[in-house]
Amino acid sequence: MKIAFELSGEHATLPRAEVIACLESLNIDFREIAFMDQLLVVDVQELPPIAKRLAMTHHILDVIFICPANIKSILRLASTADLGLKGTFCIRAKCKGTDLSSTALEREVGALIHKKGYRVDLDNPDVMFRLVLTEDKCVFGRLMESVDRGRYEVRRPQQRPFFYPGVLLPRFARALVNISSLHDGILLDPFCGTGGILIEAASIGAQCIGMDIQQKMVLGANLNLRYYDIDGMLIVGDACDIPLRSKSVDAVVTDPPYGRSALIQARSLEYLYRDSLREIYRVLKKNKKAVIVSQMPLDKLAEEAGLAVRGKHQQRVHRSLTRQIIVLQK
Repeated sequence: MKIAFELSGEHATLPRAEVIACLESLNIDFREIAFMDQLLVVDVQELPPIAKRLAMTHHILDVIFICPANIKSILRLASTADLGLKGTFCIRAKCKGTDLSSTALEREVGALIHKKGYRVDLDNPDVMFRLVLTEDKCVFGRLMESVDRGRYEVRRPQQRPFFYPGVLLPRFARALVNISSLHDGILLDPFCGTGGILIEAASIGAQCIGMDIQQKMVLGANLNLRYYDIDGMLIVGDACDIPLRSKSVDAVVTDPPYGRSALIQARSLEYLYRDSLREIYRVLKKNKKAVIVSQMPLDKLAEEAGLAVRGKHQQRVHRSLTRQIIVLQK
């Protein structure tokens, strides 16, 4: 079966990487068919419910057909396709990079299906169809799941008992956890700050260990974890000397501090990253991944530590600062 993921536009590459990592972590055999503007299409034998895990996806569709993004092709295939429809239906269209009108498209395709004898219900349909158009392609599918992105809003950093400026937003933190390909097991954040990454990891069933060099951050993270009824392990400690056994964690996801706050104990950022990467390599199990947000390129330092680079993404913080998200594997 062909499945389409309608991706969010909040980042150019992270949404696709998040979906693929989730599929891999759940041991789902899949093949990527197409990646268009905010649209990923894969071929799978069976897809378990994963909408509750994803952060940078809007909808998941069971694809009925893919065609050129012109009204003639869309109407021709909609008229002949096996819709497998039982009960009422509704159509919603999203047109991006095309001159076609979403409203007009919904009306014309809906009228065509209605002529087949099916009844429209705009408020509470049994089946929701979606037409997603990119610049040159149209994907028509049956809605399987939608991602409730509002649940991340209620976990915004400002809503927590302990807040500190500059922390990751929950959707972004969840995406990083997902990109680590963690299914279950232990996740370590050696620069845990207020605990945002730990909260998202615990929400998908991971056991969480957080560390920070500043005691006030660990105390604040503890308040936040308790607020969400999360039972994680928190340590006041140095990421350059992690007090854990070798090969004891299944994933590392972290957003190290940058600027002067990062130099409380370290002599330089390079020193901090070099020694913490060596420790991350030591505590990671074989073939497991680390996802690190950094203000400086880490390729050389990671390879020196024994970690292989599996992916890189750019995050623009503001006009003068772009940070790198690097995916490493032991």
